Amino acid sequence: MLTREQALDMFRSDDLIGIGMEADTLRRKLHPGGVVTYIIDRNINYTNVCTEYCSFCAFYRAKGHKESYVQPKEVIFQKIQETIDLGGTGVLMQGGLHPDLKIEWYEDLFRSIKQRFTIHLHCLSAPEVTNIAEVSGLSLRDTIARLRDSGLDSIPGGGAEILDDAVRYRISRLKCGTQDWMDVHRTAHQLGMRTTATMMFGCGETIEQRMNHFDLIRDLQAETGGFTAFIPWSFQRENTSLGRFVKEEATAVEYLKTLAISRIYLSNILNVQSSWVTQGLKTCQVGLRFGGNDVGSIMIEENVVSAAGARNHATEEDLRRMIRDAGFTPKQRDTLYRSYFLN
Repeated sequence: MLTREQALDMFRSDDLIGIGMEADTLRRKLHPGGVVTYIIDRNINYTNVCTEYCSFCAFYRAKGHKESYVQPKEVIFQKIQETIDLGGTGVLMQGGLHPDLKIEWYEDLFRSIKQRFTIHLHCLSAPEVTNIAEVSGLSLRDTIARLRDSGLDSIPGGGAEILDDAVRYRISRLKCGTQDWMDVHRTAHQLGMRTTATMMFGCGETIEQRMNHFDLIRDLQAETGGFTAFIPWSFQRENTSLGRFVKEEATAVEYLKTLAISRIYLSNILNVQSSWVTQGLKTCQVGLRFGGNDVGSIMIEENVVSAAGARNHATEEDLRRMIRDAGFTPKQRDTLYRSYFLN
């Protein structure tokens, strides 16, 4: 297993191709069949009301703002039906940290969805979970257990950004701290739920701070085995207040190097996703030779990263063609990375 110092040396190295080849070798070992997966799901943002005002976010609105909303259940049901009609198997549902939505609201929503649809609910980032616990006066464990029992199937890795409190204080000082994020995922794993881990990089952090993030993820995976995948993506600066201070977004070279190092360093996590949403289809395709074995979702709907300035779009056929042209076999998967579909 790669040491921290070896990984830091890789970050400092100019040998991009050599790092990519090493990541590709590990990818072949972990995924010997030449298959690259993708998912058809939808991002449903149930509310944009948020109390945290993160400097990298252009999506949130204050409570009472004329553009603020909480989606009615009927609208959410309609979006889920559209997803199923397009061959979708899951829903990624996230929102702002609403000060008035207690756990009963989420329990009612999840139960209502499960009564109507057969669909995987991959919902609520760690900051949302901690917010629900806080406004409901519940322990974290009771909150996650109740959400699970009402229909929540797994938890996405959103809200991680960089798991280093110095970075978090600078870009999202009101949001949950590093330990809070870790506690949500550790508790979910202990309760039998799977989660994903993410990293938003390129927001002015050092490579040592990126390594702090990697270390925490690798150690928690060694402890619980609960992460299905690691998903690194680059900060989009265009419409954000943080963008005034971070003058340049991460380049394709920086993205590919970070992707490859994450594949090598996080060798105890089976799947690493190459992202097209922030970097575009071409860089995502190259990422499949830099350790990535998955390209994520066609994302029928996405509002958060696009609000920050991302402009990339893709259909299922776009993703399948991209995978084939890179020399792999495309295969649709479900949220838990089970690729049992025949196509």
